[in-house]
Amino acid sequence: MPLWRARSVWARASRVALLPAAAAYAGVMVTRRRLYAGGWLERQSLPLPSVGVGNLTVGGAGKTPVAAWVARWYVAQGHAPAILLRGYGGDEGAIHRALVPQAQVHEDPDRRRAGARAAAAGADVLVLDDALQHLRVRPTVSVVLVSAESWAWAPWPLPAGPWRERCGALREADLVLVTRRVVSRTGADVVARALAPHAGRASVGLLHLRLAGWHGLRSGRAYPLDTVRGASVLAACGIADPDSFQGQVAGCAGRVRRMVWPDHHPYGARDVRRLLGAAREVDYVVVTAKDAVKLRRWWPPEGPEPLVADLEVGWERGLAEATALLERCLGSPGPTAPRSAGARPVDAAASAAERT
Repeated sequence: MPLWRARSVWARASRVALLPAAAAYAGVMVTRRRLYAGGWLERQSLPLPSVGVGNLTVGGAGKTPVAAWVARWYVAQGHAPAILLRGYGGDEGAIHRALVPQAQVHEDPDRRRAGARAAAAGADVLVLDDALQHLRVRPTVSVVLVSAESWAWAPWPLPAGPWRERCGALREADLVLVTRRVVSRTGADVVARALAPHAGRASVGLLHLRLAGWHGLRSGRAYPLDTVRGASVLAACGIADPDSFQGQVAGCAGRVRRMVWPDHHPYGARDVRRLLGAAREVDYVVVTAKDAVKLRRWWPPEGPEPLVADLEVGWERGLAEATALLERCLGSPGPTAPRSAGARPVDAAASAAERT
């Protein structure tokens, strides 16, 4: 468990010891943002209209599913989006290629260079995954996510807590979205009300990142959510917030065990052997899509196939504001191009299912 979520005496003491480092980190981040805002450091524009998706904390807020939802929305409206990422070992890029096969995906620390490549390849709008702290470029509109789960964690900046930046950064947002996985709607509303005074001109919406079903790791075969109802399940993951994943699985399964690796873990043969051994003691092994893209190449054909969680982005508040913002990003009231062949339409009254 990350230090900022642990409640032991040792963890609390360690967080206190890290407060000087956290204060220094916060000072650097605030100074850096002020230098860019004041024009002392240059912010570059991108070659195409762009939507930046970022968050205030380290992982778990849903940047990847929300960025994919934005890209799919543009595809459904007949546009040609490109998703830009810095790249962390290839997992987010592979997920985006699976979630939005109609979109270009470019992994490059230099977002302007990646945007130029995307424009040359025919893109007409850019979606930046993990953009809030990337101040060198200025997206046309900015969407900032805040995880309702992280609200209960240590309230300090890195490394004593999970906060990359504090609520003051929301002043630059065009839309703030509170995301929740296992926190109740009431709990998420509490977070939204707390954020509203910091959001300035931005509206504050709510998203529920919920399990919608499963698919086979190797076969891709779809399974309904109640496949694991009453079953014994091993929830295995290497993500920033394993507790939320376990909680989601526990909501639809029987007995749940877990096997956790650090975020962005590079799975190998040894890890698969551990999972295969544990699989003999449960009915199902379930993993996230982020883990699946790295496990797939190692998983033996004869082994019991893990189920990959399909996550659904459920809009609980703010959908109208979000779609208006995406239209405004393009500088027109709406798209004029025909819907792309094979594009999956986005249901404006419901949610968009995605595998992550």
